[in-house]
Amino acid sequence: MDDNIQDVRPIQKHTFFNFNHYNYGEAFFGSYKGMRYRLARDPLANVIFIPVDQRGEAKLVATVWPEPFAYGQTDPSKMTTCEFEFSEDGFDQAVSWFNDQYMQRIDEWSLDHSILD
Repeated sequence: MDDNIQDVRPIQKHTFFNFNHYNYGEAFFGSYKGMRYRLARDPLANVIFIPVDQRGEAKLVATVWPEPFAYGQTDPSKMTTCEFEFSEDGFDQAVSWFNDQYMQRIDEWSLDHSILD
């Protein structure tokens, strides 16, 4: 992307951990206007001190679900998940996917959700 053009996507890459941080086995959680999201390395393991050629296969897993509940308290049937290559390109694709999910399902995210429902 041209440095002179401001990114107008609602969820921007700089919001997330930098790519290498996912090698620590920590998931990123966020929310945007009714849509909650998670990005994590799969398998979710701290591999930062393991040589790259000995880490095995990994992927980035992106998940979205409607508010109000946290990831662990949400019915998995309400979640949508997509897998991406574990690379900087896969990271870019995951961020784009989050934005696509928000824009394509904006009516779903804007519903009033309550923990009392």
